[in-house]
Parts: sequence; C-alpha cells; structure tokens
Amino acid sequence: MKINKVDHICIAVNNLDKARTIWEPVLGKSGPDEQYIDESEKIKVARYLVGEVGFELMESTTPDGDVARFIEKKGEGIMLISFNVDNTRKAMEELQQKAYPFIGGARSFRDGKFAFVHPQKMNNVLVELIDEKGGSQDPKHLLAPCVLP
Repeated sequence: MKINKVDHICIAVNNLDKARTIWEPVLGKSGPDEQYIDESEKIKVARYLVGEVGFELMESTTPDGDVARFIEKKGEGIMLISFNVDNTRKAMEELQQKAYPFIGGARSFRDGKFAFVHPQKMNNVLVELIDEKGGSQDPKHLLAPCVLP
C-alpha cells in the first residue's frame, strides 16, 4: 500500500475557543482557514491548512458525541491521523490480508471513499485512509469526517 501524504490530523479538545488560543500562535495563524459545525457528527471544528496537511481542532457539541467519549476515556489529544491513498478499498484489502481490522467498511465521501483502521491495532491511534482526490487543500474536503463512524 502506498501512502501519498498525511491528509489531516484531528485533535480532540474540550473547549475549541481555548484550544485556538493555544494552537494559533504555534501554527502561525490568526484564525482557522475554515470553521464549521457538523450536526450529524456532533462536532464543532476549526480547520487550519499547514502546508498540504489539514490540522483540525474538534470539540464535541453534545456529551454523547464521539469526541466527548474520546476525551472522557483518554483526555484531550490526537484523535485521528488521516492518510491519503490512491484507492481506499484496495488499501483496505491489502491491510486486511495482514490482519489489520477496520471499523465498518469503506464509506463514501465527496468523490472518494474513506475507512478507519481500528485503533487497537494502531497503538490506540484512529487511522483513516482516504482517497478523496482533492485532499486537504481542496475546499470540498474541508468537511471531511474525523470521528468514528
């Protein structure tokens, strides 16, 4: 399997506004490149482009959201690393042959597919494989899912 690049990294935070004051000076930004609320995923996101990589701060909008549950179990921190691949389904098949479990199957997103490698296999890091062609710098990609399905 070939990884083209790191597509995006998601950080789970309790308070998005507070996290922004911590991260923006380090990122050299005065504000996010994009902000959005994804009601279905129960997240509020501040997204920054750092070179070709998306860097996302995520706050749960409800106590039962995936981000809130992640923070409850593990505390604030890196929740997800996403890798851009040429073909998500083929990458899944290759990794499954090597005993890498996935959470569900490949899911559609924009003009591509994404899938999650189970974090128990990946040193407790949720890994996403995504073949969306635009990647992090494409404005269509700014709403990429970053939480467990």
